[in-house]
Amino acid sequence: MGQSGFADLKLVHNALPELNWDKLDTSCSFMGKVLHAPLMINAITGGHADVLVINRELARAAAATGIGMAVGSQRAALDDPAVRETFTVAREENPQGLLLANLSAFCTLEDALEAVKMIDADGIQLYLNVSQELVMHEGEANFSGGLDNIRQLALNLPVPVLVKEVGCGMAMETVKALVNAGVRYLDIGGYGGTNFATIEGKRRGEYGAHLEQWGIPTAISLLEALNVDQRISVVASGGVRTAEDAAKALAVGASLVAQAGPFLRVLKKQGLDGLIKFINELIMGLSQVMMLTGAQHPAYLAQKPLVITGFVAEWLKRRGIDIDCYARR
Repeated sequence: MGQSGFADLKLVHNALPELNWDKLDTSCSFMGKVLHAPLMINAITGGHADVLVINRELARAAAATGIGMAVGSQRAALDDPAVRETFTVAREENPQGLLLANLSAFCTLEDALEAVKMIDADGIQLYLNVSQELVMHEGEANFSGGLDNIRQLALNLPVPVLVKEVGCGMAMETVKALVNAGVRYLDIGGYGGTNFATIEGKRRGEYGAHLEQWGIPTAISLLEALNVDQRISVVASGGVRTAEDAAKALAVGASLVAQAGPFLRVLKKQGLDGLIKFINELIMGLSQVMMLTGAQHPAYLAQKPLVITGFVAEWLKRRGIDIDCYARR
């Protein structure tokens, strides 16, 4: 697990916030759905009978706390209808909530339409996982044509397309290409969380360990993405561990914050009630940071001063991104 970069971001304390705790509002809207807080359970699993219970409990937790959820890759269910229930259970347990489908960015339009229909999804995550594929025994080696495929999917799908990196982040050049292709939702999936390349490397005997520190830290990737276009909706994921990390991501301009591994670990150790408690504590912590910065709503965090230092500041300056504007807000 690497460093996400959020330690180099510091929100400025407001000793006189002039806010009433009872008037704080953590709600937000994403892809047409209202959430209790700008949080999402990111893609974790599916496609095997043994994980049906996991997706059921994750969906129940999302419904109970009013946050979003994305299912894992639905490729297995497209290939084998017998495991569709491991995905459809998410919508059954959370009929009104925000639910995202999930497939590779190289999928066909027909498969994407079926994945969306399968779970009555509000949108679809199209994932990019080049580093993981390069290390996998059965991995893909041809990544040409990906951008044009994403363009066609964004143009023809009836739901919003969210392009997601799975752990190496997105540079502003990549973001610019995706925006020009018609993509308006991104999950930058930065370095700092689960490293799937090293997981696959261990699975095949340590090959791929040289990629252990490969990628763009989440905080940096988030700042690069929003430097391209402030109007896009960006999900911050990859090593976002605490409520303060989440608040910092929202202060940069993220629309949502997503976690996967932490939610799964809590679910396995503490069960559904423990996961619901964990999510509610995250929301409580976010509310506390909002109070301490004088932000009545999560969107107002993006108006509060944020000081960027250290490696993150150095990187962004070298990349020609103005960081002083955040401290002057």
